[in-house]
Amino acid sequence: EVQLVESGGGSVQPGGSLRLSCTASGFTFGDSDVGWYRQVPGNECELVAFISADGSTDVPDSVKGRFTTSQDTVKNTVYLQMSSLKPEDTAVYYCAADRGTTRYRGQCPTPEYKYWGEGTQVTVSS
Repeated sequence: EVQLVESGGGSVQPGGSLRLSCTASGFTFGDSDVGWYRQVPGNECELVAFISADGSTDVPDSVKGRFTTSQDTVKNTVYLQMSSLKPEDTAVYYCAADRGTTRYRGQCPTPEYKYWGEGTQVTVSS
């Protein structure tokens, strides 16, 4: 019974910051690649951060300089730190683990990862 649970979402004003957490049960993040995704209704599921099993990270140009991801192996938790938030960052944010090799475009959750959380809402507005 693997479960991923995101937390830390909420409503913030433009320019604000949030830190999202994803905690796993029945699964060890340190043994797996982990992705952070966001979903806007009508859009494709968008990768916003990636952290590999060895701790290396990457983010796409769309959020570079604003989003970072990290992990705490003791707490079995991964984090997404978001700053300088913009209204276009408004979305449901998901963490996903146990990455496969198949690429898929559609709404979250996608088959690119085996395990997904339920998502947490982030709303950026004035």
